[in-house]
Amino acid sequence: MLNALGNKRRDRIAYALLLVLLVACSIVALFPFLWMISASLRTDVDLFRNPMNWIPQSLYLDNFKEVWTAIPFGTYFWNTLKLTVIITVLQVLICSMAAYAFAKLRIPFKNAIFLLFMTNLMMPWHSIMVPQFTVVSELGLYNTHTGYVLVQLFSGFGIFLLRQFFLSLPAELNEAARIDGFGEWAIYWRIILPLARAGVSTLAIFTFTFMWNDYLAPLIYLQDDGLKTLQLGLKSFQTEHTTDYGLLMAGTLIATIPMVVVFLAGERFFTKGVATTGMKN
Repeated sequence: MLNALGNKRRDRIAYALLLVLLVACSIVALFPFLWMISASLRTDVDLFRNPMNWIPQSLYLDNFKEVWTAIPFGTYFWNTLKLTVIITVLQVLICSMAAYAFAKLRIPFKNAIFLLFMTNLMMPWHSIMVPQFTVVSELGLYNTHTGYVLVQLFSGFGIFLLRQFFLSLPAELNEAARIDGFGEWAIYWRIILPLARAGVSTLAIFTFTFMWNDYLAPLIYLQDDGLKTLQLGLKSFQTEHTTDYGLLMAGTLIATIPMVVVFLAGERFFTKGVATTGMKN
């Protein structure tokens, strides 16, 4: 009895210490975000005041007005939103179809083909950047949104993630559906995808976040000012000799809002997807 009480007490102490450690780490991780909010609400003079103060002496809200007129912020925002949504939807659709084939269909040399696809995960994007650029240029799609979307449609990570999730679904579902006269497309669309909402939501959040923050690919493929994305636009506040930190932080804060909204909307499925991906029944 005493040993059980002692073990329970030690477990509570360990849990309390772990909770304190996690809270402390969370606070440290939030410091850059809090500094961004603070910097967006003050002038550059106030920002570099010595000694530094985290809370502005007076709120300077003009940064959030000027950011829309200093650069074509609205155009950049719309381009980023449009491209991110299109790529996210198409990438999730293509990766889910490929993952279904690798997880549920009987295909000759399926494992070898899947291994070939997985080499994409081992290869840094910079190693295929030049061949991709050459292909897009030869197709006449350089400096177009179509060319940029084209190079982002495939994701080895997305196929791997959804394949592992599809493998956790009972094979009896497919067999019962085939007995009822369902084709593979109907099984995929009407049975597998609804059951895999957690995995699909996880991939959608990962893809949306990555594409929203992507800087290098738009820098390579998009040259016209009317085609550029938000990340390229924010770079306009940083020149060779100076940086307008107030406008930069205000623009960055606005750019963060869609990612927060998407994560909060899919957080329940995201948590479940991360927790269950790769677990087989």
